[in-house]
Amino acid sequence: MLLSYQFNRNSWDVGTVEWTPDPRELADLELLLSGAFEPLTGFLGHDDLHTVHERGTLADGTRWPAPVTLHLPAGVSPGDEVTLLDPEGLPLAVLTVTAHEPDGLTSGPIKGLGTPEHGPFARLRRTPAQVREELGGRPALAVTMRGPLDDLSEIVDTAKELDAVILLLPLAYGEPGPALVRAALRAQERLPAGTLVVPVPLAPRDEPEIDLELREHVATAYGAAEHLAGPDPVHIPGPPHRRGLVVFFTGLSGSGKSTIARGLRDSLLELGTRTVTYLDGDVVRHLLSKGLTFSKADRDLNIRRIGFVAAETARHGGLAICAPIAPYADTREEVREMVESVGADFLLVHVATPLEECERRDRKGLYAKARAGLIPEFTGVSDPYEEPDDADLVIDTTHISIEAAVSRVLDTLKGGGWIR
Repeated sequence: MLLSYQFNRNSWDVGTVEWTPDPRELADLELLLSGAFEPLTGFLGHDDLHTVHERGTLADGTRWPAPVTLHLPAGVSPGDEVTLLDPEGLPLAVLTVTAHEPDGLTSGPIKGLGTPEHGPFARLRRTPAQVREELGGRPALAVTMRGPLDDLSEIVDTAKELDAVILLLPLAYGEPGPALVRAALRAQERLPAGTLVVPVPLAPRDEPEIDLELREHVATAYGAAEHLAGPDPVHIPGPPHRRGLVVFFTGLSGSGKSTIARGLRDSLLELGTRTVTYLDGDVVRHLLSKGLTFSKADRDLNIRRIGFVAAETARHGGLAICAPIAPYADTREEVREMVESVGADFLLVHVATPLEECERRDRKGLYAKARAGLIPEFTGVSDPYEEPDDADLVIDTTHISIEAAVSRVLDTLKGGGWIR
C-alpha cells in the first residue's frame, strides 16, 4: 500500500495486459533482467517458494536463499503475456504466466524489452556481465553497502592481500538510495585507483541471515572473489524542528478547519523559523484537482494528490499545512504513510465541530443545497464522514475562538519540538 499511489495500475484492458509492479517487485525485476539473480529466469511460484522457505533451495534442489515474487490481480491465466512497466509507463519486460494463485501470486519466465531507465544514477548501473568484462579476469573484492563506509582500512587491507580490484555495490533501494550511492562515490575517492562503483537495487530482506546470503549471491554474480558486507546504517532522526512535518486538518465543511489552517500559516510565517506550504482544500480543487467530481473515487484521488504534494514538501524539511474535508479513514491513512515513508512527521488535527453547528453556520449555502438534493454525495448529509480515531489533536470550534484554536495547534507544535 505504501507507494501504490505513485503508479498507474489500471491498464488492464482486454487484449492489452500491462502492469506496473510495486517498488520491491521492480527492484527484483531489474536484477532478474540483469542476470544478478541467476539462475532465476522469472518470478517464483508456489512450489519454489515452499522449498525456499523450508530448505533454502528451489524445487529442483538449486540453492536459492530468498523469495522473488510478483503479485497480479484477478484476470490473468496461464499462457497470458503481461507487459511489465516502469513507473513512467515504459515497457521493461514481458512475463509469460505459468501459474496464478488466488492470492495473486503469479509465476513465469520473463523476457527483457530494454534497459531499465527509472531511478537515479543510471550512468553508473551496469549488468554483472558488463562488470565482469570490465574486470577482465582480475579478482574483485565486492563490498555491498546498506550504509556509509566509515572505516576503509579493512577493505584496503583485504584488497591488497587478494591483489583485487575493489567493487563497491551500494544496494540503492528506496528513499535512502541516492544518499547511499553518493556515500559510495565519496568512499571511492579515498580508495585505490580503479575502484568501481555499481549501484544495485537489491531490496532488503527481513531476516539478516537471508539478506546476507542474497548479498553474497549478487556479489558473486558481479565477479567477486571475496565479499565484505558493509555495516547496516544507523538511523538517528534529526531534531523535530529540522524534520519535515505535515499538519493535516480534517473536518466537515464549515467546521472551521480552513480558517484555523490559515491562522496557523500566518502565525508560522510570523515566527519565521520554518518554510511553510499551505494546501487549502478549495484552492487545490481549482488547481491541482480541477475536473474531479465529488464521487468517492475522485475524492480519494484529490486527497492522494494533496498528500503527495505535502509529502514532497516534507521530504525536504518543509512544513505543509493541509485543510481538506478528507472524510474517509483509509485515504487519510494513505497520506500518513506517504509522509512517514519519506522520513517526515504527520500530525492529524480533527476539527470536530458537530454537524448541527456546521449546518447552522452554512456560510456558503452548501448544506441547504445538499438538503434540497442539489448537491449529491455531500459529506455529512448524503455521504458519510468517518471520524478519525487516530487524531493527534481534536478541536471543537463551537465555543472557542479561532485564535484560541490556532493557539492550541501552535502549543502542540511547540510541545512536540517542531517549532521553536
